[in-house]
This record gives sequence, structure tokens and C-alpha cells, in this order.
Amino acid sequence: MVTNPLHRAVYLTGPTASGKTAVGVALARLLDAEVVALDSMTLYRGMDIGTAKPTLEERGGVPHHLIDVIDPWETASVAQYRQWALETATAIQARSRRVLFVGGTALYLKALLRGLFEGPAANASLRASLEVEADQLGTPALHARLAALDPITAARLHPNDRRRLVRALEVIAVTGQPLSRLQTEHDLPAPPEVPVLALERPRTVLYERINRRVEQMFQAGLIDEVRTLQGAACPLSVTAAQGVGYREAIDRLAGRIASDQQMITLVQIRTRQFAKRQMTWFRGLSEVRICPVPEDEAPNATAERLVTLIPQR
Repeated sequence: MVTNPLHRAVYLTGPTASGKTAVGVALARLLDAEVVALDSMTLYRGMDIGTAKPTLEERGGVPHHLIDVIDPWETASVAQYRQWALETATAIQARSRRVLFVGGTALYLKALLRGLFEGPAANASLRASLEVEADQLGTPALHARLAALDPITAARLHPNDRRRLVRALEVIAVTGQPLSRLQTEHDLPAPPEVPVLALERPRTVLYERINRRVEQMFQAGLIDEVRTLQGAACPLSVTAAQGVGYREAIDRLAGRIASDQQMITLVQIRTRQFAKRQMTWFRGLSEVRICPVPEDEAPNATAERLVTLIPQR
């Protein structure tokens, strides 16, 4: 029997603009479920238009969770999100309702399905000596040392990423094994009975939907939303300011983008690129079942088709 609350949940994912919100609401009704947002950007209060955050009307009376959790000047780690998700799922299941995660943040999805590798506890004296070494020899020297011991981890870290370089070398010293090997051993798929469904539309259709959504976001007032965010008491966090749509709107307001049309076109291009990366992620997770969606299929019909793929409780 599956006891992990996150493994007793249902997952609906897919690239941006694939129709997850509407299908998710319809599916939640069929499952008697509550929706938990699987999205790193809808966590932010006040960032509504550019994140395509579902309105109260779009939620259709279905309870939604983990939306509007933090302020735009804050950040949330994957570990924090996972803890919030675990607490939320446990509470929903205690009400005898099902949990339906809906969203497209691939790192969050993987963390919920497979957990997170936390590694050994920090070793204060060892870390201090590595910090001294970085001060004396320079951070690139730590990177070169790591490259000899754990080339896989070194390849994905910037030579000046001091904090992560120190941690990677600390893990090797404490465990005798490279971080990349420990992470791989920890990265076990979720049980096969966990339903993880990814909506997939033909690429041309998806790209048309993305282009249309971006235009609608700016028509709905994304520029004004960004002005309001920039006028807040605290500046946007790096994560919030780098969100697709927000970054370009900020650059437009600062004069770094010459025209509104150039801004819109750039957001469309970057959103299409993001959607392509999302599908690559989903196809790389063995738990994910790709579910093609016909161009003219209504959300309710899609949900009725998907519910047949989900085990009964």
C-alpha cells in the first residue's frame, strides 16, 4: 500500500499553454479532488497576468492551493515547495478528497515524485577550511579540484559558484563519493501506480496557443502589472524578475527594448523555447505518460478521457 501522500496524488502536467488549467478543473470535479498548483511562478502574490494564474472564475469553485504564497521580493527553494506540497496533500487527504497537482514546473514535479537528495550534514570545520582555500587560491581553483574528483558535477557548476563548489567538495570529503553518484543513486522513480499525465498538443497548435496567450497577457495589462511590482517597497527577487514576460516588460520600461511589438515577439519566442524545454524534461521522466490532445477537444472531454487512466482509490 502506498503511504507517501505525494505518491497517492494525481499529477497533470504539460508545457505552458497546453490547457492544463481548464482540464485540471474538469478532472478535479470527476475525481472529487482539490488542485495543488505545481508552478514556481504562481506562488507569487501580485504576479497574476504574466504567470497565467487561474482566476477565481477559471477555478470553477474547485479549491486551489499553493497560489499567492510568497511576496515578489521573496524566493522559495525546491525543498520549501516540496514541504508545503507535502503538508497540503496530507491535509487534503485527511478530508477524504483526492489531491490533483496541476502545473508545468519540471523541477517541482521531479522533487515530488522522487524526493530530494539532502546529502550529509554540514561539517563546519571542513567547510571553513574550504572557504580559506577559496580565499587564498581563488574559487576557480576549487572548480579545477572538483573537476578532477567529480567531473559531472563540475561541468554543471560555474567556476565562480563558490557556495555549491564548497558543498560538492565537502560531500566528497565526508562520504568518499562524488555528489553526482550519490544523487543518481537517490534518484529512484516513483511507484508505477502513481498517475502522472502530461498533455501534449501538436507543436504548431501549441505555438499558436502560446503566441495568442502572450498577446492576451499584454492586452490584459501586463505592463501595468510590472509597473506596480516595481513600485513596491521592496525590489523584485531575481527569480521573479527573470520570469518570461516579466523580464521583457522590465526591459521595455527601462528602454532596453525599442518597441511594444519587439517585446511581444521576444516573449513569444522565449515562451516557445521554454515549452520545448518542458517537453524534453517530461519525456526524460519515466513516470510521465504523454497524453496527446486533439486540437478541437473540449477540456471536459479531455478530462473524461484522462480519468480512465487514473486508478480508483
